[in-house]
Amino acid sequence: MTLWTAAEAAAATGGKAIGDWRVDGISIDTRSIADGDLFVALKAARDGHEFVAQALDKGAGAALVSRRPEGVADDAPLLLVDDVQTALEALGRAGRARTDARVIAVTGSVGKTSTKEMLARMLSDQGRTHAAVASYNNHWGVPLTLARMPRDTEFAVIEIGMNHPGEISPLAKQARPHVAMVTTVAPVHLEAFDGIEGIATEKAAIMEGLELGGVAVLNADIAEAHMLRAAAQALGIEARWFGSATGDSRSDYLLTSMDLRGEETQAEVQAREQTLTLRVQSLGAHFAMNALGALACLDALGLDLARAVLSLSLWSPVTGRGARETISLGADRGEILLLDDSYNANPTSVAAALAVLAATPCTGRRIAYLGDMKELGAQEQRLHSDLADLDAVQALDEIHCIGPLMGALHAALPANKRGGHYATSTDACADLAGQIAAGDVVLAKGSLSMALAKVVDGIRELGHGEATF
Repeated sequence: MTLWTAAEAAAATGGKAIGDWRVDGISIDTRSIADGDLFVALKAARDGHEFVAQALDKGAGAALVSRRPEGVADDAPLLLVDDVQTALEALGRAGRARTDARVIAVTGSVGKTSTKEMLARMLSDQGRTHAAVASYNNHWGVPLTLARMPRDTEFAVIEIGMNHPGEISPLAKQARPHVAMVTTVAPVHLEAFDGIEGIATEKAAIMEGLELGGVAVLNADIAEAHMLRAAAQALGIEARWFGSATGDSRSDYLLTSMDLRGEETQAEVQAREQTLTLRVQSLGAHFAMNALGALACLDALGLDLARAVLSLSLWSPVTGRGARETISLGADRGEILLLDDSYNANPTSVAAALAVLAATPCTGRRIAYLGDMKELGAQEQRLHSDLADLDAVQALDEIHCIGPLMGALHAALPANKRGGHYATSTDACADLAGQIAAGDVVLAKGSLSMALAKVVDGIRELGHGEATF
């Protein structure tokens, strides 16, 4: 199916089309570009114009550029614009405007990607669904997701993130959601904010993009709930609240009980007039709470919740975000269970991951490899050392620390829990074979720049990986 014709893309962006081309997709990376894609020459670490010739050689249907790059033929299929980023945003707005899709936008300090994936899984069984890939949630990720939206989309899920004040509102206004969800507010990116109140204000800005009559789905359990409530009231927006029985009893969607069973989380929830049982193929209270919020989003769209619960039971976390993997050590040598949560880290998500590790049954030891949590500002040392006080730590056997900031945790840990302290993930990999044995459950968690994925790969190399689901 054609995604954009030359004439449509030119009209959307105000650019000049060279050639009468059609494209079936949009790409910003020549490493993964497909035949018939529109290559967008964004400027990031390098100028995308340097790769236009390569993209066209690999089968790109056209390229979105602000100038004709060297080595590109005069008759090459191009869309010439004044500014590539601005044109991508215009293409995204046009992609959003030409569909009748009902849109859910998700933000939050923690859990937005897994919640987006839950929503996409549930919605896909109720209509044609489009969602952001990976964590495409920033100034180019949101318009790229919108520009990729097929014309016949019925439901869309847009993830919206931020690193600095003022980022969420313009992205929400591009997405124009019918439902906007805030998973939680936590001390993330503190170096760019005066405090967590500033983060709450920024997250609340997602409501500024809601369509007329739109609904906000908000977490009632967080300390900053009153700020979200005030923002919704100021905008005249209907707010629906989700939370636990120990939190705000006025929640419209209430988690009444939860049980961690083997490798599954089961929760009983009250969704307004309905009592439902949620099953998630991974351990973690945070998964149950995010699933409850996702159900509230579907309910706001008037969809079938019983069907959504069945779809949810088929969802599992993606690589780097809580995926569970069994590593076979070979014939008669037993297995390791790997918890791959290596994509990102902050105090809230690390606490959740350690709680999952502590609750996971095992015949050996529970071991964690933790990398630095970045962008925490002046409190970074204390926020790292405070992890030692978590209840979950008592159930763990050994914690290995990676990075200079994790030195604060290493020093605060009880001696019987203290593993190695390494400068980098590469350094940590050298000792894996002597630290991990059959029957162990091993968690890898850290900010993306700490490259805990190297530790994950190192653990896989101890045997032969086999996904458990």
